[in-house]
Amino acid sequence: MLDAFLRPVINKPLEIIASYLNHKHITPNSITYTGFLFGIMAALCLMFHLYIIALALILINRLCDGLDGGVARISDTQSDYGGYLDIVLDFIFYSGIIFGFALGHQDQAIYGAFLIFSFMGTGSSFLAYAILAEKKKLVTTARGKKSFFHTGGLAEGTETIVTLVLICLLPQQFYLFALLFGMMCWLTTIGRILQTKEDFA
Repeated sequence: MLDAFLRPVINKPLEIIASYLNHKHITPNSITYTGFLFGIMAALCLMFHLYIIALALILINRLCDGLDGGVARISDTQSDYGGYLDIVLDFIFYSGIIFGFALGHQDQAIYGAFLIFSFMGTGSSFLAYAILAEKKKLVTTARGKKSFFHTGGLAEGTETIVTLVLICLLPQQFYLFALLFGMMCWLTTIGRILQTKEDFA
């Protein structure tokens, strides 16, 4: 929901950092892999209740997620594989954070399971729409220049990041965040299904 509004705000600082990384000959895929490693470390920290460290690692992961595409554009090294890698590792990261929390808080595991279940709705509806959009040659730059079509919704990247941050800051309220964001995910999924029917039926 907020990604399209946030993009113009964060683009300039990301471009500055991406330009520096490109000058140091750091490749986009290496940034993607590095960010994913930090994300897995964050999940492990949550398992051991190291919330502030987990929060820092999550933010580094998200910074890397914003930088890999920027470096690819500046260096003119955008590739289908890079776009594929970015989205696949993102989805694993999101679910991994919830899984890591659930491992360390087994009394909250049912809420973690619900949230990962909800991620399946947003993830599958997002990618399935992108496939159809590619078939119809649809394009959008509302969320920046991407490797494939990014459709919107109530629960997007910004809302997911906010939820993960809140989980780290207020872990005792995990059940509440999981239920609320899970419901946002299902509203997004339903909205995308209806949008897909309108656009492609």
